Amino acid sequence: MTEITVPTLGESVSEATVGEWQVSEGDAVKKDDILVELETDKVSVEVRAEEDGVISKIVAQEGDTVEIGATLAQMGEGGGASAPAKSEAKSEPKAEAKSSGGGELIDAKVPVMGESVAEGQVGQWLVKPGEAVEQDQAILEIETDKVAVEVPSPAAGVLEEQLVAEGDTVTPDQVIAKIRAGASAAAAPKSDDAPKAAASSSSSSGDMKAMPSANRVAAENNLDLSKVEGTGKDGRVTKGDALKAVQSGGTAPASSASASSSKPRETGPREERVKMTRLRQTIARRLKDAQNTAAMLTTYNEADMSAIMALRKEIQDDFVAKHGVKLGFMSFFVKACVAALKDVPAVNAEIDGTDIIYKNYYDMGVAVGTDRGLVVPVVRDADDLSLAGVEKSIMDLGKRARDGKLGIEDMQGASFTISNGGVYGSLLSSPILNAPQSGILGMHKIQERPVAINGEVKIRPMMYLALSYDHRIVDGKEAVTFLVRVKESLENPQRLLLDI
Repeated sequence: MTEITVPTLGESVSEATVGEWQVSEGDAVKKDDILVELETDKVSVEVRAEEDGVISKIVAQEGDTVEIGATLAQMGEGGGASAPAKSEAKSEPKAEAKSSGGGELIDAKVPVMGESVAEGQVGQWLVKPGEAVEQDQAILEIETDKVAVEVPSPAAGVLEEQLVAEGDTVTPDQVIAKIRAGASAAAAPKSDDAPKAAASSSSSSGDMKAMPSANRVAAENNLDLSKVEGTGKDGRVTKGDALKAVQSGGTAPASSASASSSKPRETGPREERVKMTRLRQTIARRLKDAQNTAAMLTTYNEADMSAIMALRKEIQDDFVAKHGVKLGFMSFFVKACVAALKDVPAVNAEIDGTDIIYKNYYDMGVAVGTDRGLVVPVVRDADDLSLAGVEKSIMDLGKRARDGKLGIEDMQGASFTISNGGVYGSLLSSPILNAPQSGILGMHKIQERPVAINGEVKIRPMMYLALSYDHRIVDGKEAVTFLVRVKESLENPQRLLLDI
């Protein structure tokens, strides 16, 4: 007798609500068949069979609250066809391809995508059914709300079956494909005849408007679920959606875009509709949330870049010869901001409810534009790094960002952010805060302009600086002081070397 238990659902998740069972007592199931869906306030997770067998007893009923490790059902030995799902007709059992190598079928699973990442969205399949793959070759791309993750092939062979389709939501350790180890491409089924990605692998009862836990929240709070925009699979209302609706007075959750509740407009013959990636959706939501939450204000100044440009020109060759990287402008800005943050700690703090958290470390987020969108990798402990150390860190993070190889840990925990719109030619802008941070510095294009120096007009390479800050925690005097400190360090780089 095998027990089907509640899997680990995330570091901070201790319980879940049982959704709809896809099998009944007495049903025969095969390995990886979906048995039941569990729902937390953040994510829905499918529980699959770990081996062939027969469901002998269902212990946890729909709507029950269960803890991690609790028994959901008991399964006895036995085989047979997969049990049909209640909510939809299951596809016929998939016939295994007769490969010339006769190799075993190996599961390709979703890797761990980060400590706080509980789900991702299937992106582009890089290999079609029937095509040969090498061990560790990327076969699928998964997008989370922060980074794209590639799923490697666990063995050399042939991709025999895709179990998820593009756009499906998947969770860590979920089986997404079958690899026939040691098989040759000629022996595998052609991609045109191969089974399509099973919709049942990530879907559930499409007719169910709300999860059981959401219905219970609605009943307890007299909430009309028909007016709540569901963020769960197939648009279902989750417990989290219902709770947000209760907190906001019965309206749709704030995380849903207002446009999503209305019918999409028809596109014209010269228009193209493309679904936003999860990364782009998250960028849009976070930036809008920052505007809605913070009392955001921007103050401006300008810096004469003559001294830094002259210093770089003088020592660039020696710097490259010694450190193997070029001396850029960003390292000076990182060190200048660290010095200013030490003088004005409020800009390095964040608001947590009615408290202020002052950070005694200087992890600097450096905004990087990629083909996928804006990401903000973090230079850790920038106060302990030399100019060369900062340059090496930025170069490594920038390269990995453009290659899509940043991990979640590379983009979490920054205490302050620097955004360089100048590389694209921006002369002046007002950057948006990267919540929950209280400050972000905008760099801009260096442009020669006439300035008055000691009563004379001189042509100098000038850069406009913009500091956006949260006025709830940072006063105007502190913001201006911070920006002046940055300006002084840039115009007199020896201050950075002497730590003054």
